[in-house]
Amino acid sequence: MVTAMNVSDEIDQLFQPYNFELFQDMRPFLEEYWATSFLIALVYLLLIFVGQNYMKARKGFNLQGPLILWSFCLAIFSILGAVRTWGYMGTVLLRGSLKHTVCFSVFIQNSVIKFWSCLFLLSKVIELGDTAFIILRKRPLIFVHWYHHSTVLVYTSFGYKNKVAAGGWFMTMNYGVHAIMYIYYTLRAAKVKSPTWLPKLITSLQILQMFMGAIVGILSYIWRQEQGCHTTTEHFFWSLVLYTTYFILFAHYFHHTYIAPKAKAKTKSQ
Repeated sequence: MVTAMNVSDEIDQLFQPYNFELFQDMRPFLEEYWATSFLIALVYLLLIFVGQNYMKARKGFNLQGPLILWSFCLAIFSILGAVRTWGYMGTVLLRGSLKHTVCFSVFIQNSVIKFWSCLFLLSKVIELGDTAFIILRKRPLIFVHWYHHSTVLVYTSFGYKNKVAAGGWFMTMNYGVHAIMYIYYTLRAAKVKSPTWLPKLITSLQILQMFMGAIVGILSYIWRQEQGCHTTTEHFFWSLVLYTTYFILFAHYFHHTYIAPKAKAKTKSQ
């Protein structure tokens, strides 16, 4: 029987890290101060309130240049993260099994995973800047946007500290969806015409991501006695709550944005 440790040793030989991925491990620091994520999220929500009030009597700023650069940098980062984490996850799947990809905590000592999971956590703080562009340009700020940004930051810190078993899939799927999403944001900011189906595809992928996130959370709880799957009821509860709410919110956004307008237009034409 192939154990998770055997698979881990084999993958360490097959999936070698680049020199830049062999940096000093920040996990002890980030684990110690993980609760700071609550403060960051609170400040973020407070700044939304302050920012929107500040912009009420002002004209929105033209931030096309900075927005292009911002979206482009996040697109490149997400693409690199997706390539490395999907490559690693694919190797685990091929050399091990689905269970090994879900029960992922045994692989967190790998240099590639340590590097990209650390950057993944820090990126959730950086991505809060998306909201600043929305507020300063006086664009509509919807509930799903700020709820998702703030709770993902806190839960990512929680999952990182507690080595949540299904975190490998959470991180990998997020990198993949964000790679496509920020490419689209870059094109839109640059006023480059993109396929009309692209935003619908992105929202569909986000909904799929939330559905799969709930599934792997359930599987990790079912397999919680397996090596690398030491999931607690608390881990399972919060992952299921968040992914379920994300699924509902993104599904509602999809319906409100893409289905309801067509239904109204069809009704008017009849």
